Amino acid sequence: MRLLNSLDARLDALQLNCGRLFVAQNKNLEEPNLQAYEFKVFSQWGEDGIIQRLIQIVPIQNQTFIEFGVEDFSESNCRFLLLNNNWQGFVVDGSPKKVGRLRNSHYFWKYQLEAQAEFLDTHNINAVLAQSGFHEDLGILSIDVDGIDYYLLKEIYAFRPRILICEYNAVFGPSRKISVPYDPLFARSERHFSHLYFGASLAALNFVAEQKGMALVGTNQAGVNAFFVRNDLLGKSLRKLSPEEAFTDSMARESRDANGSLNFIGGNERQELIRGLPVINVESGVLEKF
Repeated sequence: MRLLNSLDARLDALQLNCGRLFVAQNKNLEEPNLQAYEFKVFSQWGEDGIIQRLIQIVPIQNQTFIEFGVEDFSESNCRFLLLNNNWQGFVVDGSPKKVGRLRNSHYFWKYQLEAQAEFLDTHNINAVLAQSGFHEDLGILSIDVDGIDYYLLKEIYAFRPRILICEYNAVFGPSRKISVPYDPLFARSERHFSHLYFGASLAALNFVAEQKGMALVGTNQAGVNAFFVRNDLLGKSLRKLSPEEAFTDSMARESRDANGSLNFIGGNERQELIRGLPVINVESGVLEKF
């Protein structure tokens, strides 16, 4: 374990130094599209670069973040923020084993980071997040649970994040305000063999974000994550976008066949794999078919 932690620490140092070079380069950019700032250090796609851009132009009172659905935090939206910018964080994942790996990591003791192993639902989410001890004026809230993301976001009332990051399901398209029906035990891999039936559309997430006083300001190139900023903090460098303006389709071919093997189906064919499955119109509350 000690040897592995030493190797991980050296690799992290290399990645951090590369990330800092990217940050320095991006400071000279003045592009309205957040995708121009993308780079990856510890995020899955280019979220690290977008986050660095946002914290430069959005005033941040409290350098705190909450992120859930992080697994062991090795690949996550806020890890570069923690290690590079020294923010204080609180992370949650449903797997005690993965949270245990995080707590045994080489960096856990070096930073103000707390981790909880909890399977979140609409009944416990506010109580669990309250354990962070953070002020309601939160710096960043990041949500990625591959399932009931919409319902968890809707239920959070104890925090007013300045920046919100939430995964959307691009297969649901840009305009319909839909989500999978609520199920506290929702598991993406078990609900449909394709792995494409999960989460909520960009329009659905925007619908609830607007109710919380937040504006959609962009999505990443991978068509996975949406970024929102509190209305009172938009400033001249950010423009509120409609879901249709901000939408980026996912190019990932992550669908599976009935045997669980990747079948590399992309484009509109993905929609046909889940055609007819139940979805909730989050505006009307009516159960519809995709």
